[in-house]
Amino acid sequence: MKQLSNATLAALPAGVDAPRYDRTALRGGIVHFGVGHFHRSHQAMYLDQLMRRGQATDWAIHGVGVRPADEGGRDRLAAQDHLYTLTVKEPDGNRRNRVIGSLLDVRYAPEDPAGVAQRIADPATRVVSLTITEGGYGIDQVTGEFTGESAEIQSDLRAEVPNGTPFGLVLQAMRLRRDRGAGGLTIMSCDNIQENGAVSRTAFLGFARMKDPELARWMEQELSFPNSMVDRVTPATLDVDRAYLERTYGYRDRWPVTCEPFHQWVLEDTFVAGRPPLEDVGVDIVADVEPYELMKLRLANGTHQALCYFGFLLGHQYVHEAITDPDVRAMLLRYVDEEAVPTLKPIPGVDFRAYGRTVIERFSNPEMSDPLTRICADTSDRIPKFLLPVVTAQLNSGGPVGISAAVVAAWARYAEGVDEQGRPIEVVDPRRDRLMATARHNGDNPTAFIEDRSLFGTLAQSARFVEAYTEALRLIRADGVRAALRQIVAAPSS
Repeated sequence: MKQLSNATLAALPAGVDAPRYDRTALRGGIVHFGVGHFHRSHQAMYLDQLMRRGQATDWAIHGVGVRPADEGGRDRLAAQDHLYTLTVKEPDGNRRNRVIGSLLDVRYAPEDPAGVAQRIADPATRVVSLTITEGGYGIDQVTGEFTGESAEIQSDLRAEVPNGTPFGLVLQAMRLRRDRGAGGLTIMSCDNIQENGAVSRTAFLGFARMKDPELARWMEQELSFPNSMVDRVTPATLDVDRAYLERTYGYRDRWPVTCEPFHQWVLEDTFVAGRPPLEDVGVDIVADVEPYELMKLRLANGTHQALCYFGFLLGHQYVHEAITDPDVRAMLLRYVDEEAVPTLKPIPGVDFRAYGRTVIERFSNPEMSDPLTRICADTSDRIPKFLLPVVTAQLNSGGPVGISAAVVAAWARYAEGVDEQGRPIEVVDPRRDRLMATARHNGDNPTAFIEDRSLFGTLAQSARFVEAYTEALRLIRADGVRAALRQIVAAPSS
């Protein structure tokens, strides 16, 4: 069986849309940290679209991995000339397959930190982009300040030559660019964080100030950090996805990607060294991303958080199973219409309730097989960014918070680590031990879970939120998840 590669592109069968542009003529303009599933279904896909139009041939991507898990991805992609198949799964079972060619290479930074720094320092590199997860920036959830509390960042801060994180590697590269007179570049976050550009600025400059204050001042003047909003459901690759290509089209792809049909990218036009013409392939280039990112974070990401704990505790395995559960769906519609939508800033031509229903329909796609465990993971990095801003805005305006409070209560019940049948729940979270220790007191101290100020700020001092949360937690623990959810959905807004 043939392996996907440059040599086999021309021989791929009908039903697989291969790039016809000359990949040997591509030149790198972007260094990207975090070459995972989402980056390859989103940013790399947009650039491939441009290249198929004969554009952006000097904006190809040099990938970088910094985590041990990135080494395997580097090897899989290298074995097939950094090509991969993107399979779009339609709800009706149809699939569209396309080979993406915009990725030039991937380096594993721990093996070649100097080479990564030199690549970023190359004047041809004009953008450094990031998908390093919501928790990868070392930002305090409550204060918004750079603390760099992770072991990786702390190690880099102590190192004479920091090379274990994007922050240390970029710092080295910026020193080279400054000393060579190469000028600055743009750091572009593609993570699901409100004001992700501002967060990136805080993180990169905060790290630099701790290591080299003089260089930090240069970076402050020479670098730009545009905010962006990105969206596309992209689950992890499964063996069945590889087998589908082998069985249907007769070739082997070691690391294909599957995704939903929907995709969106909204991007501020603040690039100090140029950018690809992304507006030509559907990217919204705007002066202010905030209204769009609030819409997406609160309606799409917030909906994911709202459904996953109830869905998991009800025994569902996948997102589409949970969202087609009538009780979960009824809860989500109340969350969207009554709690999330009223907190949004108007966008001309956008109907937020319709957008919310589009989200629900997208997540109902049975072809995605997106496991609830993926959405439930790393909750302590997600709830404070996606759901709690809705709570804060509603408390400030006097609006309802009952559904959001119930979602937090479901999280607290999930964090107890055992379901209603006594089966263990594998809680995956950077604060796992602390969360589970606190959740053990749900029965004897019903506010213990929300008293963690590092996650919830002062919400435990809000009588209205505490009342809604403790009642939801009581119902879930006393009556069971199904009965509790029905009572919560039927209750008047609170």
